[in-house]
Amino acid sequence: MSLLTLQDVAVRRGRREVVHDLSLVVERGETVAVLGPNGAGKSTLLEAVGGVLPVAGGTRTIDGRVASVLQTPGLARRSVRANVQLALAWWGVPRGQRRARAMEALEQLRAGHLSERPADSLSGGERRRVHVARGLALRPDLLLLDEPFAGLDPEARAALCEDTSSALREGAGGVLVVVHDRAEAWALADRLVVLMDGRTVAAGPPAELLAAPPSAEVARFLGYDGELRRGDQVLLTRLPHVVLDPAGDLDATVVRTLPQQDGIRVELRLADGVLRAWHHEPGLRAGDDVRVRLIGGVTFPGGEEASGER
Repeated sequence: MSLLTLQDVAVRRGRREVVHDLSLVVERGETVAVLGPNGAGKSTLLEAVGGVLPVAGGTRTIDGRVASVLQTPGLARRSVRANVQLALAWWGVPRGQRRARAMEALEQLRAGHLSERPADSLSGGERRRVHVARGLALRPDLLLLDEPFAGLDPEARAALCEDTSSALREGAGGVLVVVHDRAEAWALADRLVVLMDGRTVAAGPPAELLAAPPSAEVARFLGYDGELRRGDQVLLTRLPHVVLDPAGDLDATVVRTLPQQDGIRVELRLADGVLRAWHHEPGLRAGDDVRVRLIGGVTFPGGEEASGER
């Protein structure tokens, strides 16, 4: 039996239906990430799975115990270890097992050295590590994580995401995690669900969805930010698909450049659209004429749904 089965689920906040006819399965040992723009219904979905909100329609079936790690890392004014042990006591773990369970979870999140620190002395990143470790220590059948890296600077966010990914893969239960950042979804998930306007618009292994998004809307959301119009079709591209090459078969003009840590992001104007590419050589300026070749992209019918540059 699956750990979680949602069948045609609807969820309301007040009188407004936020999640519509959503079906989802989480298997034991699987991490499923829910990704979507602001207002898509991600946190509402997680609250319904966790029982905070009622299901207004459809069915929700859960096999086992569920624990939630919410966005706000509320910690008691005690030591780090005591905070984790409090959660274990509430969960019903025998007293004699709590210290070892707490330390194991803290070590998984590289927070073991914080165990005797007062919780109110922690930095934001350290508080997040303890917050996630507290959920891991419970060893629930289904762990719910709601944007566990929110509010952190990029370096702390990346480090905690990496450590959380490793810890989750060591567990035997299932995980349903809401994320706002694509990189986090790729780092964590075995399977990705893309939610827009409260509906599932794509689902599958992250690499497969990125290679073959089911619609132009999903493609753009997953980072396809280049667009060429070719008759009744539109070709969408990501940065790695576009190469500046003197021997390329497409003429383009540089519109603007944006230096970044890993190179220069270049926006290119072509006769039939706009492309964006990485470039690693200095000296490129707006107005320069260049040649381009494409090494990938996805094509969709060029109707109204595919229109609109980003």
